[in-house]
Amino acid sequence: MSTSIITVKNISKKYNITHQRGGYIAMRDVIANIAKKPLSFLKRRANAIAGRTTKEIFWALKDLNFEIQKGEAVGIIGANGAGKSTLLKILTGITPPTTGEIKMHGKVASLLEVGTGFHQELTGRENIFLNGAILGMTKQEIVEKFDAIVEFSGVKKFIDTPVKRYSSGMMVRLGFSVAAHMEPDILLVDEVLAVGDAEFQKRCLGKMNEVTREGGRTILFVSHNLTAVQNLCQRCILLEEGKIKMIGETKDVIDAYLNRENTEEILTLEKIIGHLPLNPILKFKSISLSQNKINIKQSTIKNGAPLEIEINYKVFKKTIGLRVYFDIQDTENNLLFRSFHDEKGSGIPTMEPGDYISTATIPANIFAPTQYELKINATIFNVNSCFQHSTIATPLFIKNTGKYNQAYCNDTIRGKLALSLDWNTKILKN
Repeated sequence: MSTSIITVKNISKKYNITHQRGGYIAMRDVIANIAKKPLSFLKRRANAIAGRTTKEIFWALKDLNFEIQKGEAVGIIGANGAGKSTLLKILTGITPPTTGEIKMHGKVASLLEVGTGFHQELTGRENIFLNGAILGMTKQEIVEKFDAIVEFSGVKKFIDTPVKRYSSGMMVRLGFSVAAHMEPDILLVDEVLAVGDAEFQKRCLGKMNEVTREGGRTILFVSHNLTAVQNLCQRCILLEEGKIKMIGETKDVIDAYLNRENTEEILTLEKIIGHLPLNPILKFKSISLSQNKINIKQSTIKNGAPLEIEINYKVFKKTIGLRVYFDIQDTENNLLFRSFHDEKGSGIPTMEPGDYISTATIPANIFAPTQYELKINATIFNVNSCFQHSTIATPLFIKNTGKYNQAYCNDTIRGKLALSLDWNTKILKN
C-alpha cells in the first residue's frame, strides 16, 4: 500500500499589488506656500501625492490539490510565472500559503536558490556542518559523510575558502551535495541546477535517481530541462497561471506542455545581459530574435520559417581572433551545432574598436518540434571565452509548422549537425 508523504489541499497564494499615481512637489512650491499656510499646504499636497491608489489582487497559486507518494520523483513544469517556485517555497516553509493545508511527513531538504542556507563568511567546510545541523544531523553523522560530500561537490581544493569567494556554480555543487548526502526524506530542487556545468548536472540527476530508487526518498524537481524531468520523474505536474493544468505520466504531461498553442515563456536575454560581468574586450548591448521580420518576444519558434539572431555588441580595443558565436543545445546539454560570426571568412579575424551588429540566419525546417537551448558568447581564438562563468541562454520551444531537420552527425567538433550559416556583420557609424 502506497503512503502519501506530501498532501496538498486547496493551496492558494495571494499577493496584494498596490498601484499608486501621485503628483510631484516642486521645491519652489514648498518654499513659497509652506510659509503662507503651512498646515493647509501640507494637507493639500499630501492628498495630491497620494493621488489615486488602487489595489490589485494577484493569485500566484489557486486551489492546488495533489498527493505525492513516498519514493516518488515528481516533476513540476510550466512557463515562467506559472507558480512553480512559489509552490516550492510554500512547501519548504519560506512563505506561508494564503489558504489551504499541507501535510509533509519526514525531514525536508531544499535547493531553491544559489547559496541558500550558506553563511557567506564561513568556509565550505564550516557550511557543510552548519547545513547538516539545520537538517537535523548530528556532528558524528556529518563527519561520517563529510568526505563523500566534498568529493561529489568537486570543490575540495577550496573547501577551506569562504563561500563568498565561490562562483555560483561552485555554491550550487556544494549545496546540492550537502542536501543529497544528508539523506532527507523529501528533497525539493528548483531550476538552480541549471547553473552547474553539463557534467555536474548529469551527476546530480544520477544521484537523484539513486536516492529515489535505492533510498526510497521523495523528490520534487522543478526544471525547464524536459529531458531531465522525463528521465528522472515518473509523474509530472503542469502548472499554468497558478493552477494545475494537468497531472499524469511524465511523457503525457510534457507532450501537452510542448504542444500547447501559446506559450508564455518570455525571452530573458536582455535581463541576462545586464548581469554579465564586465569584460575589457567586449560588451553585449542587446540580442534579438525574429522570424519573417517580426521580433520574437516569447520562446516559441516556428520551425517552418527562418530564424534571425541579431547580436549588438561593442568592441573596446583592437583584438586579434575575437569571434562572436552561438550554440544550439538539446535538453541534455549536447551541442548540436556552433556558429561563429566570421563563418565565411578566411584566416584569423581582427576586430577594430567600435559598435557592431552581427546577424545570423538559421534556415527553416532545421529544428524538430521539441525543446532546445540557445546560448550566446564570444571567444578570443585559442585563448579563452569572454564570459567563461556566465552564459546568455534561453530555452527555445519549437512549434511544428513545416518539415523538420533530417540531417545526420557529420562534424563532431562543431556539434552533431554541421551547418554553415549565413552571417552579416556591420560596424555602426558614430
